[in-house]
Amino acid sequence: MRIEIKSEDRIGISQEILAMFTRLALDIQAMEVSSQFIFVHLAKNNINFDIVKQALMNVAGVNNCREVELLPLESRERHLRALVNRLPDAIIDIDENGCVMVLNQASEELLVSHQQYNKVTPLMGDQLRGVQVSDILGLEIALPLLDKVSLQNLDIAGQSYIAEISPISEQENSSGAVISLKSISSLGRQISILQTREQQAIENIIGQSASIKLLKEQTIRFAELNLPVLINGETGTGKELVARALHNASHRQQAPFLALNCAALPEHLLESELFGYANGAFTGAQKGGKPGLLELAEGGTLFLDEVAEMSPYLQAKLLRFLQDFTFRRLGGAKELHANVRILSATHQDLLAMIAKKQFREDLFYRLNVLNLNLPALRERVGDIALIARHFVVLAAAQMNLALPKLDRDAMQLLSSYHWPGNIRELQNVLFRVVALHESGDISSKDISVALAQFKQPELTSQIENKMPIEIIDWASAQARFEQQLLTDLHPFYPTTRKLAERLKVSHNKIAMKLRQFGINN
Repeated sequence: MRIEIKSEDRIGISQEILAMFTRLALDIQAMEVSSQFIFVHLAKNNINFDIVKQALMNVAGVNNCREVELLPLESRERHLRALVNRLPDAIIDIDENGCVMVLNQASEELLVSHQQYNKVTPLMGDQLRGVQVSDILGLEIALPLLDKVSLQNLDIAGQSYIAEISPISEQENSSGAVISLKSISSLGRQISILQTREQQAIENIIGQSASIKLLKEQTIRFAELNLPVLINGETGTGKELVARALHNASHRQQAPFLALNCAALPEHLLESELFGYANGAFTGAQKGGKPGLLELAEGGTLFLDEVAEMSPYLQAKLLRFLQDFTFRRLGGAKELHANVRILSATHQDLLAMIAKKQFREDLFYRLNVLNLNLPALRERVGDIALIARHFVVLAAAQMNLALPKLDRDAMQLLSSYHWPGNIRELQNVLFRVVALHESGDISSKDISVALAQFKQPELTSQIENKMPIEIIDWASAQARFEQQLLTDLHPFYPTTRKLAERLKVSHNKIAMKLRQFGINN
């Protein structure tokens, strides 16, 4: 029996109420006191509540009393338990000796399945409390617990997990630690959500030309097949959009889609991003190791953009993975298996690179089981109007501006231009036009000005016309020159490696400058 007693706030009333319970020979299991309220949990007995109420109301200052389901602390604990049990990740609270104190429903189910997986009679429910967590999971718990968060990689019930061990500080009036277990596949889904800026499906591929209709048909057909796909197309034609659309149309759509630009990282970083690394693999490596994208994309799709930029060493490692879908982390000895679909893309002629011994022929045939060819924008002029209107609407919405229209001359100019940067260049031009547009329809003059700014940058035009350039100091003039040089060359050398080779400087310097000037890589 649990009772809520409302009373006056006077000295001694709590003792009088306790004395009343003693006279009735009632055993108090728990009691909570707050201003004008006393909550009592009585041990099981045969006494009627009305008798207890009558006795309580005879105590001077008691205004009311009633039966309640739970004491306030019990109610808070129930709500907290419900909240923790709704968390999808397994959470375990351990004491300073590494023994289980509290665990949520997800962790209990996970621990039971792990014991069953190892053909051990499972401990369940209250049986798990007080057990050393290291005995169940094989976690390495350093005692006494350190005061900083640590990460460990675990195999639980045949699946890869990351355990985050967060010590409880003395300021929290407790000791021990909280262990959060997150599956590698759930981490991959979260990263995939962060990478995806908007929904990308077959319907998001804009165009009505014959080449685009064929591309959509092939994408839908290839989505049903669990085979590698190589996507060919010039820079800016939308290779990643097509890859995402293919993934979203496949049976893997609920699993992660992760993208990696092979041209954006030097070889050693690219290797660790792709394959991950084991604990102590190299100086500065994260303690406990780190899963690579092959693990994080489990059950889903891994998109390798600019795959032609891979070094011969990484080409060989990727080829080995594609043979049986097994791999080892960098510095690791354990053989891992990944259930992922590989999509790759390049703007280069891989057959020509094979002839020059720059790309492995055997890897080419592994990647090129299915093939999609993306037409350049100049090869589908009839689609330019549809794409242009889409970008104008998108730009106006993002900038919170009134929606302008493209007049006939503007549309004719857009259709006649050769677009070396393809859809990406068209998008950049129209976003600039919308941003600078003041009122009325967008004219051909507006388009010409924007195109001139891309084709004949301000610095070049001032030099050619021998106009004075406003220079603050040497550093600003140098930075201005570097920015313009990289802006001009980047469309023709769209990877940091190619651009570094062209300018005969280090890859890292080019990557740093591109970030500094906000040039898309």
